[in-house]
Amino acid sequence: VQLVESGGGMVQPGGSLTLSCVASGFTFSMFSMSWYRQTPGKEREWVAGISHSGGDVSYADSVKGRFTISRDNGINTVYLQMTSLRVEDTGVYYCFAQSFGSWGQGTQVTVSS
Repeated sequence: VQLVESGGGMVQPGGSLTLSCVASGFTFSMFSMSWYRQTPGKEREWVAGISHSGGDVSYADSVKGRFTISRDNGINTVYLQMTSLRVEDTGVYYCFAQSFGSWGQGTQVTVSS
């Protein structure tokens, strides 16, 4: 199982970013996926999850209404669209395939003026 995240960067408060995670080594369309983040000084926390078909999604309260998780099973990719970004969203964002306990390498998101 391999997960490769991309799309991180630096953005001003109120800005937007879209993260991507390309999966390989398993039948992507059969498994749910999640995004987590680790912000400075805190434990890694769950951000959003999506079912294998994309029909069910869920979000942490801290990002609800601002972040959108989606997936394209045709290209084995899960996305995290982030809008109205805040300074406290700064951190390393990880893709997670919970059925395998596998993590990507993470992508850094920095929200700063």
